[in-house]
Amino acid sequence: MPLTAETQAILAMRAGAPALNELPVAEARAAMAALRPEVVEPEPVAQVHEMTIPGPGGDIPARGYLPTDDPRELPTVVYFHGGGWVLGDLESHDATCRALCNRAGMSVLSVDYRLAPEAKYPAAAEDSYAAVEWIAGMYAQQGQTARIAVAGDSAGGNLAAVVSQMARDRGGPEIAAQILVYPVTDHRFDTESYRVNGGGEYGLSEAGMRWFWDLYLNDESEGAEPYASPARAEDLSGLPRALTITAEYDSLRDEGEAYASALASAGVASTCTRYDGVIHGFVSAFAAVPEGSEALDQIAGELRSAFGMD
Repeated sequence: MPLTAETQAILAMRAGAPALNELPVAEARAAMAALRPEVVEPEPVAQVHEMTIPGPGGDIPARGYLPTDDPRELPTVVYFHGGGWVLGDLESHDATCRALCNRAGMSVLSVDYRLAPEAKYPAAAEDSYAAVEWIAGMYAQQGQTARIAVAGDSAGGNLAAVVSQMARDRGGPEIAAQILVYPVTDHRFDTESYRVNGGGEYGLSEAGMRWFWDLYLNDESEGAEPYASPARAEDLSGLPRALTITAEYDSLRDEGEAYASALASAGVASTCTRYDGVIHGFVSAFAAVPEGSEALDQIAGELRSAFGMD
């Protein structure tokens, strides 16, 4: 279908701005911050806590969102922000995490994993896994069974998929569900969605994704490793149930849908929904793009179902 009116308005607002991959990293980070979705006021949640999590490269900043003043025994969604492993932080996805906390009715832990190029692969993935291990330990300290899901968008979707594989391969922690929002799943650029959407007119371009990958990997050969490209894993069985969200006008559309299909073929309960008329990043723009709000509701419903909260 054609681009939605709201999506056209976002693209018009960005017209004339330099592509992020044409800027030095520091300037690209500042430019991404300036493009944050307009939210009049942060959506209130019951509690917000700033914290640090011990990680393999030092303390990892994190932010916890609680939907109630008595969050005992609530599940936790560990959220990994997008930004090509290079951009993004706790602030870039604050609005998304607040909305997810309220709509799902569960705790959200947003993880500020190390970014490339200062910390290259597999730093982001190892930090993300460490955060899941940490929250599982918090449940254990309280004498509770861990109830954990992972979620993320774009590069964060990649990390959610990778952490799900790491947890399976390393014997835990148990993850109940993985939410993959227009995820990066494969270090390749030959899909139809790259061909039709990768020119840059819809935001995320092939050139932009190549830039992100080049900054993230130490060497191009690492792109074949499953903890970089989860679609390259030889075995996808035994992974958590998955919901994958894709966008029609997104370079990453086809690899996300292919990964969802591969999960299903491996016996994983895997659902994939393509939202038509929208672009990469539409969920973070939920305040302006109705499809983003609809996707958040779908994600919240999937999480509640995974934890038997329907």
